[in-house]
Amino acid sequence: MRESAVSAPPGAGILHRHYLLVTVGACALVFLAAFESLAVTTVMPVVSRELGGAGLYALAFAGPLATGVIGMVGAGNWSDRRGPVGPLLASVAVFAVGLLVAGTAGTMWAVVAGRLVQGLGGGAMTVALYVVVARVYPAVLHPKIFAAFSAAWVIPSLVGPVAAGLVAQLASWHWVFLGVVVLVLPALAMLLPALRGVRSGNANGNGSGNGNGSVGDSGPATAPVPWAPGRLAWAALAAMAVLGLNLSSGLPAAGPLLAGAAVVIALLAVRPLVPRGTLTARRGLPSVILIRGLVAAGFFGAEVYLPYLLVERYAFSPTFAGLTLTGGALAWAAASGVQSRLGGRLGSPVAVRVGSVMVLLAIALALVTTALGWPPAVAIAGWVLAGGGMGLAYPRLSVMTLALSTPDTEGFNSSAMSISDSLGGALALAATGIVFTAFTTTAASFAGVFVLTAVIAAAAVAIAPRVAR
Repeated sequence: MRESAVSAPPGAGILHRHYLLVTVGACALVFLAAFESLAVTTVMPVVSRELGGAGLYALAFAGPLATGVIGMVGAGNWSDRRGPVGPLLASVAVFAVGLLVAGTAGTMWAVVAGRLVQGLGGGAMTVALYVVVARVYPAVLHPKIFAAFSAAWVIPSLVGPVAAGLVAQLASWHWVFLGVVVLVLPALAMLLPALRGVRSGNANGNGSGNGNGSVGDSGPATAPVPWAPGRLAWAALAAMAVLGLNLSSGLPAAGPLLAGAAVVIALLAVRPLVPRGTLTARRGLPSVILIRGLVAAGFFGAEVYLPYLLVERYAFSPTFAGLTLTGGALAWAAASGVQSRLGGRLGSPVAVRVGSVMVLLAIALALVTTALGWPPAVAIAGWVLAGGGMGLAYPRLSVMTLALSTPDTEGFNSSAMSISDSLGGALALAATGIVFTAFTTTAASFAGVFVLTAVIAAAAVAIAPRVAR
């Protein structure tokens, strides 16, 4: 297990002067990603309707998660070699380029292309931030900084969906993407002072926090961690398999065969990118990585269809449909803060089990609402429960991943966790896209989506006890 060598006073928090710049900069980037995610999810039904892109709706969400796998692997390897600063700066630039492409798009395919580029940068950014946390903060502060990341979702969850809906109604959905680009500049400006203090550490790019927000030498220099082009190739293969799975629904004859082959290829390609035993739910770190993907698949596979359900079946405006995401995000942040304050009084395995059950119950409520025609308030209230479950489980899964890592594996394990997160969501979105288009009625389509995501969430509940070693 890893220990950080820090000189900050005992009991210093993440806002202590030793950590303040890194905390503010990192949370600014999380804020940026949160605003983009919530805003784009809110307006995507409008984009799909205007551009006639119903067949590409799921791909617009699954695509960025797929290309994000490539960014995660590259950023993990780069971080283990040279530290997280280079990959973090590069990832923010790529993320902004993707938003520009999507914001100036005139066709749904162009929107998807921009989202693919955006996902590449977003995936790399996530891994780089996790490595920053591992190398700057002592282990005792990890629950608090991850809780702060969740709290960084509060403001965009309050204003993001509503603002995106208003922009789409009063101006154009294009400005939802382009407006997020504007946020890149202040976010990066806040982060740059912190990055000046984060060095790569010793010769192999490893280091640990020295108490002033910078990374110092952690011991004698060792041989540099080598580049891993093979892992990048596997990541690219996994991404292509996910994209192929999304496109298989457009091939009525060969579609089922192509979809099955794509799933098999994706699972084979991901094996070298995660710890051994992940796909078989081996106890400890492998199960931590696996359940991260299952929880993400269940939650995000259902979440992107909730605004769609409210707009298409209940005639909600995009503005009010976005309130579903706001409630879930607020509950996520609140539950994350609660688990941070409880600390060791709430064991990480318990938090993961309880959180997984809450996500399953929320999806079940959405399914019952769709199948029985219940008032939409039931599904909206249920999604608050889902957000609370994610707020309990996600930070503890992150904490457990870093706790079970060494300085030489922080990048790889952080990458593996993020890959599981994104690939799980991408496969779920691809599968839900196929299910959604397979039915002839709107009610059946939405019900099929929620049945599939409920099965995935149930698998997470079953595996959750295995995160304990």
